[in-house]
Amino acid sequence: MGRNVEIKARLHDRVTIERRVRELAGPAVRTMAQEDTFFACPGARLKLRVIDGVEGELIVYRRPDATGPKASDYAIYRTSAPSSLKTVMEAACGTIGVVRKLRTLYLDGAMRIHLDAVEGRGDFLELEYVLRDDESAGEGTTAVHSYREALGIPEGDLVAGAYLDLKEAP
Repeated sequence: MGRNVEIKARLHDRVTIERRVRELAGPAVRTMAQEDTFFACPGARLKLRVIDGVEGELIVYRRPDATGPKASDYAIYRTSAPSSLKTVMEAACGTIGVVRKLRTLYLDGAMRIHLDAVEGRGDFLELEYVLRDDESAGEGTTAVHSYREALGIPEGDLVAGAYLDLKEAP
């Protein structure tokens, strides 16, 4: 399984944050449409992510629903047949919700920076620090805190949980 430490924050001024991200990380690696279908899974989150309508990733992860940096354990299964996998997963587990977003991905060393326009919910930033086997969650927490501060994201803008948990904007 992979491990990371991550935060999610609501953005009030995406243009300014995106400029700061480019200053730190350089140009975006990729912009992609993503549809995440969440399935019932006791003790973990389980979702099928369809990327640009053709690529798929079945992702299971465990992490606390807290506003600050949180450690996450995850596993990913990639597929070129996401619609077939979705049919099987829906029959086996049942769907609990769907989230659609446009994600712009930046990379800065072990830091993955996501700028997300989430349908019905607004603009968000995700910082994911991918831990090496020899790194502790504490080291990842320090890296995420530092990056958040460099971007000027206030702690009050951090959100808990997944986009699925957030209410749709009025």
